[in-house]
Amino acid sequence: MQNEKQRFRRRVAGSILFLVALFGMLGAVSTVQVYAQEPAAEERAMTETEAGVAKFGFIAAAVAFGFGALGAGIGIANVGAAAMGAISEKPEVAGQALIFIALAEGLVVFGFITALIILGRV
Repeated sequence: MQNEKQRFRRRVAGSILFLVALFGMLGAVSTVQVYAQEPAAEERAMTETEAGVAKFGFIAAAVAFGFGALGAGIGIANVGAAAMGAISEKPEVAGQALIFIALAEGLVVFGFITALIILGRV
């Protein structure tokens, strides 16, 4: 029993060490790419007015996606609970229940598309 615990601890420690090393290498690679790039000649700093407009655009995109995800979560919770109850009583309605869950999931897609449209104009 003690030998199994020691093996388990070694495996967990090895897994954690591997993940830390992997994240360290990925972080180093992405940092090098970020700092190695030269700014383009046509880039210019945003004015204070443009920054204010962009700020509200980013907030609007976050709200659009956030409310879409929140609404989808509420819809899936209600429809999913009802679907599980219906499937437990009558298993042949599983396909129809899945369609209703997918319709509720479509709200996230609409929120995401709206956020992309807003970000495209900022």
